[in-house]
Amino acid sequence: MKATGIVRRIDDLGRVVIPKEIRRTLKIREGMPMEIFTDVSGGVILKKYSPVGEMSQLAAAYAETLVHLTGHGAAVCDTEQIIAVAGPAKKDLLHKPLAPQLEELVQGKRIFISSADSTVLASQNPPAAALAVFPVVSSGDVMGAVMLLKSEKSPARVSGEAAESVKAASMFLSRQLEA
Repeated sequence: MKATGIVRRIDDLGRVVIPKEIRRTLKIREGMPMEIFTDVSGGVILKKYSPVGEMSQLAAAYAETLVHLTGHGAAVCDTEQIIAVAGPAKKDLLHKPLAPQLEELVQGKRIFISSADSTVLASQNPPAAALAVFPVVSSGDVMGAVMLLKSEKSPARVSGEAAESVKAASMFLSRQLEA
């Protein structure tokens, strides 16, 4: 753990204020769910909670299915990072943070389908481009997205059937989060 030099007191209701500088640095927003853990040395750990991350095995299975159906690499992300990948870039992209362009698209609950040579940068390190992105929305809140990835072996454009497959995957994951 890294010390910040900031000390806060617990109030009479058991609350502790996370300083604004830390919230800004870690992109913690008001209303964001947090998980609370304890470690063996008596420390308390707060971690951003990702409902989509909780279903990473299901997301990985769906990504594998999308690869077989569409011929494109596929990925599922929460609002912060890529949580499931299938296809050529599997090991390189798993748990990588979203590129700002994709993060903005996901937060805006916008759908993206490539036209001509347009793509959305999905990850900066390593660089990866998405050809289609459909948000995963539960109870009106964006939880992540399902996407098809560009590769040398896959077609340069997304077919209508492939886009419908990604849409179905995002709707399925959205429904799973509401259950």
